Amino acid sequence: MAKIFCVANQKGGVGKTTSAVNLAAGLAKVGQRVLLVDLDPQGNATMGSGVDKRQLELSVYDVLLESASIQEAAIFSEKCGYHVLGANRELAGAEVELVDLERRDQRLKLALEVADKDFDFVLIDCPPSLSMLTLNGLCAAHGVIVPMQCEYFALEGLTDLVNTIKQVHANLNPDLKIIGLLRVMFDPRITLQQQVSEQLKSHFGDKVFNTVIPRNVRLAEAPSYGLPGVVFDPSAKGSQAFVEFARELVQRIPTL
Repeated sequence: MAKIFCVANQKGGVGKTTSAVNLAAGLAKVGQRVLLVDLDPQGNATMGSGVDKRQLELSVYDVLLESASIQEAAIFSEKCGYHVLGANRELAGAEVELVDLERRDQRLKLALEVADKDFDFVLIDCPPSLSMLTLNGLCAAHGVIVPMQCEYFALEGLTDLVNTIKQVHANLNPDLKIIGLLRVMFDPRITLQQQVSEQLKSHFGDKVFNTVIPRNVRLAEAPSYGLPGVVFDPSAKGSQAFVEFARELVQRIPTL
């Protein structure tokens, strides 16, 4: 049975897509069958996985409108080693089209149920806003992985996200919970970041992943080559941290 996780944070610019594509590549490296679902109309996770969003014949848009299955629409990225259910600007129109449809918040969940045996992990890259697309992701998922920077404003954004997850848990998806917080873009030289990191650990305990992703130039460069950092430069500190994170996530699965 596939484990379905949203990579979500309502604060923009926290490395959410970077975390999603590198975790997907890291999981593929440690032998897992992975599907990355891009729910953001910008299509950054699609392009960052070596798939050209302009060339997509079928996308997540077709899956949400039930005109294609995941098996038909997902593309295997040879370079990255995982499947991608891509997105492009068409997806922005899905917001409007879904409003009048039945089960509008369950479309992705129903599509993933059919493809359940094909994958070990499904990672959903959600847009930063709480939209019908994000809601589809949260309704389909078993849990949420929250990438966050160790800064004061990030803590405020986390409060909003926790409240959203509570509401979805109460009303739409009783399985949904926070799987863990992933500290990203971490610079141990900055005292404030160390302080916020300690605050997170004291408040959330084992909900904070042990792996910390350092601030890393190679991770930032990788998207311009259409690859995750894990594939672009496997020896970089950031890439190694994501592979370590993938291992930690696999180990945690039995306890979730």
